[in-house]
Amino acid sequence: QVQLVESGGGLVQAGGSLRLSCAASGRTFSNYPMGWFRQAPGKEREFVAAISTIGGYTYYADSVKGRFTISRDNAKNTVSLQMNSLKPEDTAVYYCAAAETATIATTPTAYHYWGQGTQVTVSS
Repeated sequence: QVQLVESGGGLVQAGGSLRLSCAASGRTFSNYPMGWFRQAPGKEREFVAAISTIGGYTYYADSVKGRFTISRDNAKNTVSLQMNSLKPEDTAVYYCAAAETATIATTPTAYHYWGQGTQVTVSS
């Protein structure tokens, strides 16, 4: 089992920045590709970003590319999402997740462990 706890969400004006963090405990964190997803009211959960086990490879949704940066610190068992130039359409609950796959994945079904989510609200 892997336990994940997100933090860092909040209310920010459009154009602002937030940094989300996810703390992991349980099994060896460095074994898992990690991802961030988000879900807005009335919408399906969507992929945001993913990072490989040692952080050498990252992948982003087109909607956040160039604005968001995913990173991880295996020594501290954390994964982060730096969000810049935020837009109102970025408003959602953000979840971190750990995948039991060999490589990063973009579909929610590939991820077996999920945090409880943190709310991000971007005002216009």
